[in-house]
Amino acid sequence: MSAETLLEVRKLAAWYGAAQILFDVDLDVRRGEVVALMGRNGAGKSTTLKAAMGLLAKRAGQVRFMGRDVSRLEPHAIARLGLGWVPEDRRVFSDLSVMDNLAVGRQPPRHWPDGSAAPAWTPEALFKLFPNLGEMPDRPGGRMSGGEQQMLTVARTLMGNPFVVLLDEPSEGVAPVIVEQMAQMILALKRQGVSILLSEQNMHFAELVSDRAYVLEKGQIRWQGTMAELAADEAVRRAYLSM
Repeated sequence: MSAETLLEVRKLAAWYGAAQILFDVDLDVRRGEVVALMGRNGAGKSTTLKAAMGLLAKRAGQVRFMGRDVSRLEPHAIARLGLGWVPEDRRVFSDLSVMDNLAVGRQPPRHWPDGSAAPAWTPEALFKLFPNLGEMPDRPGGRMSGGEQQMLTVARTLMGNPFVVLLDEPSEGVAPVIVEQMAQMILALKRQGVSILLSEQNMHFAELVSDRAYVLEKGQIRWQGTMAELAADEAVRRAYLSM
């Protein structure tokens, strides 16, 4: 694994109105790795992803992406640089077909700083990753199951050929068979060189796919290390992850 850092977050703070949700969050995502951002409901996981993506009006700290300071950029400008976001609430276009949903996300192919080609996605390649979608290219997004919509949201983000994907709670509220497919999908993306920052509270799922983990509680990073270390540390899991 290359140690090249693609996403670097320093002293990230965020507010909803007057309420401060994040306090000096530091994290890194390197090329070709899956990083889990873990914590209980309300710990600040989704807020961290949204703040990194520029989706919160009231935020402070620094976000660097592909060596560039993106802290003050609008979300669409950050997306155009190759940071993909998969929201927890899916947000598929319910009246558009699968193919049209994918077309909405399309961006040109990208290259790494050394000039080599970055992962590039077509509907055909995505249908190999998500066979369910390949069987329903003309189906409207609103006539799909929750799990199928989840896959479509991920596929639409990949049509933007991102270097890094921010993936918010992919295992939340979907059937176990879909969770298994999601895990296989994340591992396939990693093999193709896509890096992923994953907000997750399902320890089993995170363990299947992640290299490293950060544990959040009340908007602060309380622990960080390899996924294997977290899996072996019952005290940390009980303190910050158990329900």
